Amino acid sequence: MTYDLYLGDRMYSSWSLRGWLMFEKFGIPCNTHFVGLYTGTMAQDLAPLAPARLVPSVRTPDGTVIGESLAIAETLAERHPDAGLWPADPAARATARWLCAEMTAGFSALRGDCPMQFQRVYTGFVPSEAVRADLARIETLWSHARTVSGASSGWLFGAYSLADVFYTPVAARILGYDLPVSPETRNYCEALLTEPATLDWRHKAHDIHYDPEPYAIGLAGQPWPI
Repeated sequence: MTYDLYLGDRMYSSWSLRGWLMFEKFGIPCNTHFVGLYTGTMAQDLAPLAPARLVPSVRTPDGTVIGESLAIAETLAERHPDAGLWPADPAARATARWLCAEMTAGFSALRGDCPMQFQRVYTGFVPSEAVRADLARIETLWSHARTVSGASSGWLFGAYSLADVFYTPVAARILGYDLPVSPETRNYCEALLTEPATLDWRHKAHDIHYDPEPYAIGLAGQPWPI
């Protein structure tokens, strides 16, 4: 039973990274299809999955089309209960769902001012007060997750879960713009971004180049650490 997973771009598409990690990290087989997110063919490429119109989108082995990352996550968790996508403990599972839902709906300043990119680590970026407020909220949520799970370090709920999947692109924003966070937060971000599957994604992100470069902000930067 193999799914068809439609993604956008490795370098810039945060939602594509989330979608891919849901399958890759939990051993769920899929055929991956990349659509023209930045080349103007996205609508045409996603036409077989209508009315889905964004990435990631999925076609299940029985032909059901699913859009939106949370819907994909919940469907995979239902269909693969032994894969461990959500924490096993009920309180931890509820908290993980909360964190994923708030990530999906929130942090608009961070998402708008700091688009995910693996091109460089910017130097000299000055976050707005709204971005700082988003960072404070993220650190509060991560701290709460550890209080619930008892995990003092490593993944938020002890074992890797969908919560770690959903916050991996957030970690990329924090590190990619060298944002001011606590040492504990930075350590977790580094763990997410150097996890083998994510590291493989980051390396492959450099296989495609765009001219002009999407989301360039005109600041100097250093290469992403490998």
